[in-house]
Amino acid sequence: MKRLFCLLALLLGATLATAATPPPTRGPAWASTVRVTPSGSHLIGNPAAAIKIVEYISYTCPHCSHFQTQAEAPMREQYLPGGKVSVEVRHLVRDAVDMTAALLANCGAPARFLGNHNAFLIGQPRWIAGYANSTDAQRKRWETGPYPVRMKAMASDLGFYGIMAKRGYTRAQADACLADPAMAKRLTAQTQEAGRLGIEGTPGFLINGLLLTGTYDWATLESQLQVRL
Repeated sequence: MKRLFCLLALLLGATLATAATPPPTRGPAWASTVRVTPSGSHLIGNPAAAIKIVEYISYTCPHCSHFQTQAEAPMREQYLPGGKVSVEVRHLVRDAVDMTAALLANCGAPARFLGNHNAFLIGQPRWIAGYANSTDAQRKRWETGPYPVRMKAMASDLGFYGIMAKRGYTRAQADACLADPAMAKRLTAQTQEAGRLGIEGTPGFLINGLLLTGTYDWATLESQLQVRL
């Protein structure tokens, strides 16, 4: 009986000790935290990060696709989670197809942006061939008529509706985003701001407001991050 009481006391003590120890707390999930800035760009990560990257991209730019393919995993797994680095994605719209993709990438709530962004940018090799090999008839549809109608033709011919369907959007939802004049205005303003900042190509980068020249690949940008960490 004495042994039984001792065993119960030990079990009770262990239970109380466990209850008294608070569970470990987790910090913010910065890698999946997305906020819309006043200019309409998307800020990924800790808004108060010590190292603030601004990235200008174009969805029809092969260098941007290559960069995102290389940078997406290390940024998500290594640099963003600690809260020391943030990335603000802005748009430098190069052409009408780029505008069409950008309007769709910006479609929906801020939390949807990163998935949309990757779908168009990392998936670019699968749809860009249709752009490069477009027929005269297709280009005529893209270049004549009201702008929303032209963008719907581009979205149809280049498979953008299929990309959006995989992201959970209906065609009606995608069309509503293609016909969003306020978003088109914000994208145009970001493009104009890129020119004022001296961004001459995409991807273009600023770190803490400093324009980086000659940086178009992940290895070069990462070396700049390492110097500042």
